[in-house]
Amino acid sequence: MASPGLNRASLLAAVSELAARDQRLARICDEFGPPPLWSRPRGFPTLVRIILEQQVSLASAAALYARLDLHLGGEVTPARVLEPGESALLALGFTRQKARYVVGLAAQLESGTVSLERVARMPDADAGAALTRIPGIGPWTAGVYLLLALRRPDVWPPGDLGLHKSMAELRGLRTVPSSDEAAAFAMRWRPWRAVAARLLWHSYLSRRARTWGRQPAAGC
Repeated sequence: MASPGLNRASLLAAVSELAARDQRLARICDEFGPPPLWSRPRGFPTLVRIILEQQVSLASAAALYARLDLHLGGEVTPARVLEPGESALLALGFTRQKARYVVGLAAQLESGTVSLERVARMPDADAGAALTRIPGIGPWTAGVYLLLALRRPDVWPPGDLGLHKSMAELRGLRTVPSSDEAAAFAMRWRPWRAVAARLLWHSYLSRRARTWGRQPAAGC
């Protein structure tokens, strides 16, 4: 059975519990306050955006997604993506690989092979496994979708460099931990690993915004 999604009240309760258990997370709360309840809508458009965000900046992915949205008249649906196919995405600036991933995802959703409504009702492990069976969706993409779109409280997106850098700052490490090391360390924050991730993102964005003299970007 799927765990209930976080809301503002449950997020704050989880932050309070984590701060009581881990003094390092408590320091984030003391310095920056609780994290925002970053979220995205469930569905195909959000998965497309997360695919675009793989290994590029959030700003670059947002700009490319905006071009897609404009090209499709504000209707980023599987059917609309399938109509022009990969060639139209390539013309918009998609890489060949990401064009193939997005069109392939659209085809699976349109045919009913994959149902994001069914995925939303699955437990975390089953939902992640269902998503990662889709070409182009790896553990990071699936984890971010579960964390932001389904607002699951105990998922950890492996391989997120921002989380790794923030964890290194939190722990006073000289080197950034590997994905496996970060995931292993995050196990101590169960059943609120996603909430700990939100705290780490919050710290990472807030520290850099303070350095650069601007407000944190709500990139999550």
